[in-house]
Amino acid sequence: MNASSGASAYSQLQSDSLEEVVTRHAPLVKRIAHHLLMRMPSSVQLDDLMQSGMIGLIEAARKYDQGKGASFETYAGIRIRGAMLDEIRKGDWAPRSVHRKSREVAEAVKAVESRTGTDARDIDVAEEMGIDLESYYAILQDASGSRLFSFEDLGAGDDSALDRVAGKTAGPGEGLEQASFQQHLGDAIDGLPEREKLVLSLYYDEELNLKEIGEVLGVSESRVSQIHSQAALRLRARLQDWR
Repeated sequence: MNASSGASAYSQLQSDSLEEVVTRHAPLVKRIAHHLLMRMPSSVQLDDLMQSGMIGLIEAARKYDQGKGASFETYAGIRIRGAMLDEIRKGDWAPRSVHRKSREVAEAVKAVESRTGTDARDIDVAEEMGIDLESYYAILQDASGSRLFSFEDLGAGDDSALDRVAGKTAGPGEGLEQASFQQHLGDAIDGLPEREKLVLSLYYDEELNLKEIGEVLGVSESRVSQIHSQAALRLRARLQDWR
């Protein structure tokens, strides 16, 4: 979108009523809800995502500031996804044991990589945890549902980075902290093993679902889920000491 078309869209947004803005952008809510639903466990309902997404759209329409530099569609998409993810968090489906084992994986990855100075392989992490590969993969599978949306909270891409400052005024210290985190996160993503980095790119940048990524890589959908979960936990391990 060029500057003139962006200004025109902003002028139309300003002149439209809230109801008109919400009606015109409702398809965006539906598209994002369906995209997220493919990543969620069966307990997550489309209607719940749609309802929370509409609330996010209303908030976006009320708070949009063209001076932030993003188009309304980009800004609204961030707010809509954020509202949906907040709704999912409220009904966290994962038992405490899943969260505990996820932390143990992250700690094992950190221990192996600190000791060897190289990427921790699946077998290395499993041995560090004192379990076999089958059990390790089962932990990744259990963790995959929560990782699929919590990774976005880390700020996987530019939209997520923008979401950290959109709609609020941050002090200089907070702004520097956010910028520093984004830099560290970007470096951590760049340092991932190639297959994990590819899965994240296809998932977040290209917006392919797990089945489609599996077809690209020639592996099963469940294996893609495991790779995604492992990438998120590896990032968690590498970002543990960030302050």
